Amino acid sequence: MGVSRSAAVALSALLAASTAQAQTAQAQTAEPAATPSVIRNAAVDPGAAPVAPEAPKPALAADAPKPATSPDAPAAEAPPAQAPGAQTSGAQTPGAQAPIAPAPAAEAPPPPADPQSAAVAARLSDPAPLLPRLSTKEREAIQAFYALGAFKPVWIADGAFTPAAKSVAARLAAAGEDGLTASAYPVPVLGTQGVTEAQLAEAELKLSAAVVLYARDARGGRIALSSVSRLITPVLDIPAPDTVLGRIASAGSSAGALLQGYNPAQPGYLALKARLAALRGHNHAPVPPSVQLPPGPVLKLGMTDPRVPALRSRFGLETRTAGTLDSGPGDPETYDARVAAAVSGFQRGRGLPATGTLTAQTVAALARPDTAARTDEGEAALIVNMERWRWLPSDLGRDYVMVNIPEFKLRVIRDGRQRDEARVIVGKTESPTPIFSGMMEYAVVNPSWNVPPSILKNEFLPGLARDPNYAARRGYEVVYRNGNVSVRQPPGERNALGFIKFMFPNNHAVYLHDTPNRGLFSASQRALSHGCVRVDDPFRFADAVLPEAWSSERLKKLIGKGERHIRLPEKLPVHLAYFTTSVDEAGGVRTLPDLYGYDARMKVALGLSPGSLLVAKAPGGKTSGAKPVAGRTSGSGSAEAANAVKPKPKPVAEVRRRPRPEAAFADAPTTRTSAARAPADFGEPDLWTPRPGRTSNGWW
Repeated sequence: MGVSRSAAVALSALLAASTAQAQTAQAQTAEPAATPSVIRNAAVDPGAAPVAPEAPKPALAADAPKPATSPDAPAAEAPPAQAPGAQTSGAQTPGAQAPIAPAPAAEAPPPPADPQSAAVAARLSDPAPLLPRLSTKEREAIQAFYALGAFKPVWIADGAFTPAAKSVAARLAAAGEDGLTASAYPVPVLGTQGVTEAQLAEAELKLSAAVVLYARDARGGRIALSSVSRLITPVLDIPAPDTVLGRIASAGSSAGALLQGYNPAQPGYLALKARLAALRGHNHAPVPPSVQLPPGPVLKLGMTDPRVPALRSRFGLETRTAGTLDSGPGDPETYDARVAAAVSGFQRGRGLPATGTLTAQTVAALARPDTAARTDEGEAALIVNMERWRWLPSDLGRDYVMVNIPEFKLRVIRDGRQRDEARVIVGKTESPTPIFSGMMEYAVVNPSWNVPPSILKNEFLPGLARDPNYAARRGYEVVYRNGNVSVRQPPGERNALGFIKFMFPNNHAVYLHDTPNRGLFSASQRALSHGCVRVDDPFRFADAVLPEAWSSERLKKLIGKGERHIRLPEKLPVHLAYFTTSVDEAGGVRTLPDLYGYDARMKVALGLSPGSLLVAKAPGGKTSGAKPVAGRTSGSGSAEAANAVKPKPKPVAEVRRRPRPEAAFADAPTTRTSAARAPADFGEPDLWTPRPGRTSNGWW
């Protein structure tokens, strides 16, 4: 755990108190009879200030320095460090305020006697930053770590780096292997001669700061996740700085490997890391140098100019065209076909018109460094998804459930092996499924559904005002309690949650559940919910996550018999993840659509592409399936997709020609009037239910 500012202050106070107690003990040893005499005189002296029969309630630390405001207030207790002779005799004029001796200020611990340790302590007391990204709490933790070690250096001995420091420096320089940026963790350089204690202290502490930053970034603390989305809320396992320093500095030559171990070790992460290394191996060709050409005219094929030799050198061409039997060697200054072709290729790579003509824009581009050295899109996609592995716990669990939101799939892992895989429906772009990890605790068979406040306000209350039987005629129960109105949908096959839901309590109020609209799982694009995750074939999923005693056959026998809670014997981790790039078992890279537009924002946050997070938003903000489109399948033409955006009014005949997504339910109402239909997208009891745009085409 890290050491906060209050802990550091407490440590200083503890040292000061220890010093004060030692002084008090010496004084009492020198004059053993003084204190009892003073106490006895104060007890029997008739002129002494009255003493309360009971000790007053101890004052808070913040109130201790305040003086008494009236003669009747109890006198402040003398601090332990005060010498007995400093106490008053207690013989005072009644009613007069007794003078209060000022409490001695707590003395700071003396500076270390060792010059090098004193230099480290002095640098830590200097407010100048060690590294720009180091937070105040991290700096305080570093200071507390060194204070506990008497400010002795841990990376430098006899003016040189220790084996642990050298190993750490090598790891920091190779930070790019894990998708990090080596320049973010600068390794200080020690001079060979004339190095002062202050310079050694600077190098010592900057290396500690780099180690702390690397460990924090390796565990997912590199960017503020709220800047990407407020729905990305994993609990990051950020190690305490003092723990990192104590663990790494004492590891000797294996310190670098220990530091690298803060990166994820899951197979998915390691596969992305290996792919990144292979991609960089192909892309690390020598970067062509820039060339400064003097001003001159636009060069076209066949022209002669003294700048041409510099172009030939830049593109690695021969100094002149070779001679043939019919013609002699060419002029080095001739802008021939080879030079023009090289210029054309350069223009294409820089996004300029590939005319092969040496224009002013081309001359300016030749003077700039080649942008091929920056991270390309393939590398950026790998690094972004490597970063997302850092959001997951370092230990996913022996058994767990993993939902990959852009893939619309769920996987159940048991004893490290995949037990089951299922299709899922996730949140729409305007109501994304959050990204975090939770613990599944129980399942509910035959769940009821309490209508969310948004639907209650916008649909039910106006309907109830028009018709007191508005909810009852639709199979909902209205509850009036203490002046409040709530609406509940009882269990049943039309219930928005289906026959079973799986609960992992969280701040987002999302969970896994069944759905009555099972035909939606046949669609390839299944971002249709208000945030919860709907599971295809929930009874098969229940077989994989619930105790063996609760088989799918037994669960099905409970249908229609009332709500039933089934608690798991052990909590099961559930990870809602967001991976758009992965590597399969054959080593192939698989990419998925960036459903919520997070990739672009993360590239900006990680410095992989220019831009600002203020403008790097999700594309559109409305799904492509927001408006009805003729010819859609029943799965993709769902009520949810149709109601994401309120469409323009259409003729009734045109609406009726649209295929019904809930046609599988023969007992669903067939009328399309608003009086006979339930509210739009009925069925997400979570925080993401938006105001319905119009009535739904089905009970969900």
